[in-house]
Amino acid sequence: MVEKGRDVETLTVGDLVSIPFNVACGRCRNCKEGKTGICLRVNPERPGGAYGYVDMGGWPGGQAEYVMVPYADWNALRFPDKDEAMARIRDLTMLSDIFPTGYHGCVTAGVTTGSTVYIAGAGPVGLAAATSAFLLGAAVVVVGDNNKDRLEQARSFGCETIDVSNGEPRDQLAHILRGEPEVDCGVDCVGFEAHGHGTHAGDEEPATVLNSLMETTRAGGALGVPGLYVTGDPGAHTRAAKQGSLSIRLGLGWAKSHSFATGQCPVMRYNRQLMSAILSGRTSIARNVNATVIPLNKAPKGYTDFDHGMAKKFVLDPHGLIPAA
Repeated sequence: MVEKGRDVETLTVGDLVSIPFNVACGRCRNCKEGKTGICLRVNPERPGGAYGYVDMGGWPGGQAEYVMVPYADWNALRFPDKDEAMARIRDLTMLSDIFPTGYHGCVTAGVTTGSTVYIAGAGPVGLAAATSAFLLGAAVVVVGDNNKDRLEQARSFGCETIDVSNGEPRDQLAHILRGEPEVDCGVDCVGFEAHGHGTHAGDEEPATVLNSLMETTRAGGALGVPGLYVTGDPGAHTRAAKQGSLSIRLGLGWAKSHSFATGQCPVMRYNRQLMSAILSGRTSIARNVNATVIPLNKAPKGYTDFDHGMAKKFVLDPHGLIPAA
């Protein structure tokens, strides 16, 4: 922290902090209930605010040299020892977004000791979810994607993997789970940009992952859906999808008594506990997501590489502080 406003009471200039991507007031009903992803006061358009994201309250920053943090006493998570934090800064950086998001997906899917888990998507959030599943005690974590490099990254820390371009996940799961084609818990880390499986692997089919998870999750199981879905998608291929309406097999989910949990992760519900897990050496999230530090002026190339499917989580370091660690 380089400056503080006159109303900030619990932080000092020079503190090293983590800021959730959610912007929250800490005073409304939802914040007091721990639902900081849908704060009622920071966005005049709808519940929930976020930095640098369309329709999320007009809060700039997040990927810039500096960011102004409102309600800083509430939103900032201060690291207890600055030197210790700098030694693990690549891991701690993940607390602002993807680690709590992946963890939230697993918690809401009911992952616990001995669970079998299918995680759709091997991008950074999917890999963070897989890391979280192991942290929560899962017995088997299966990650599905069609990107071979990202699947290799998932295998590097103990995940089983399936290539969805080879067919439906349910058919492949049986080879991993001793003939059982269903898992206890399903986590969607893809969202509305999903593409079809098997022979439809190149086609945009935004409901594919949700329908696949209902097929692969056992009756009575739960689905965590941290993957992003939108109220409107002007670039979608169908009229319904342009309005955020998807052809979801809700009848299948109903028949199997599935529970669904959707929406932005309330980062503050988890970030302090995950910080403790990192500082105590219980998890290596940066290694698992292949965290790669780049300067701010390399961000456009980082986005291009990510769009091309590179198996890395890019971390922006606008002031060159991380190499000094």
